[in-house]
Amino acid sequence: MGLDKRDASRLFRDRMEQLLSRSGRNRSGFAREIGVDRSALSQLLSEEVTRLPRAETLIRIASTCDVSLDWLLGLSQAEDVTAAIKPSLELEEAQNGQDTTLLYEWHTEAAGTKIRYIPTTIPDLLRTDAVISYESRENKRTLASRIDEANNRLAYTRRPETDMEVCMPMQRLVDLAQGTGTWSDLAEPARMAQLDHMAKLIDDLYPSFRLYLYDGQVNFAAPYTVFGPLRATVYIGDMYLVLNAKEGVTALTRHFDNLIRAANVQAHEVADWIAALRDNTT
Repeated sequence: MGLDKRDASRLFRDRMEQLLSRSGRNRSGFAREIGVDRSALSQLLSEEVTRLPRAETLIRIASTCDVSLDWLLGLSQAEDVTAAIKPSLELEEAQNGQDTTLLYEWHTEAAGTKIRYIPTTIPDLLRTDAVISYESRENKRTLASRIDEANNRLAYTRRPETDMEVCMPMQRLVDLAQGTGTWSDLAEPARMAQLDHMAKLIDDLYPSFRLYLYDGQVNFAAPYTVFGPLRATVYIGDMYLVLNAKEGVTALTRHFDNLIRAANVQAHEVADWIAALRDNTT
């Protein structure tokens, strides 16, 4: 499974916009520079066109603008034709404070594409301060940094270009409602407030943010995020395993899509499902 045509054309169009802006020329002048006529350039920059130009045109543009072909096509963040190829697998250490810089960079680069996210517990942006405080007890990061990060994630999700899908096992929310498992020491009022908060936010953010619930006894997933077609990160505790190769990103994308197909509760049903879970618990 390769890049979606719309993703590929959007990435190429973004690169072309950058080159046009950097050139300091108007469209006519830039078109002459890269050896195409103005109408052809308008097509290359049009959001309605999903077809990439011919190989010789791509090569000519990359050569004229002194950028790598992979960068022009959005397959690499390495712009310089002489830049070293980015390793297909990296380890990135999370910060002792909030890892906003790293996550913000990844989210920014993937803006406009679909973000696929499997959280460690409850999605950060859906947690109440009480739950963040509860989960911070055994974490070296400060409570303030975790609350700030949750607020930043929520603000990001409200941006108009956001398209985020989240999958998690339904048993995690059942445990929360019943005060079992990792939630056994969290007081009932805090647990009920968390369920109310989730239901309200999920309803408010839909459809740009979509949460799916699957049966964790049937399916399994480690926490990871797929940033559009660019990269995937697997959280392994104070560290991210970063996959840059297309094959790895595609494999995790396929795994995520399979979780959605197997979901017991679909995105448009989740807010009501959580509200019912809360009502049936009290």
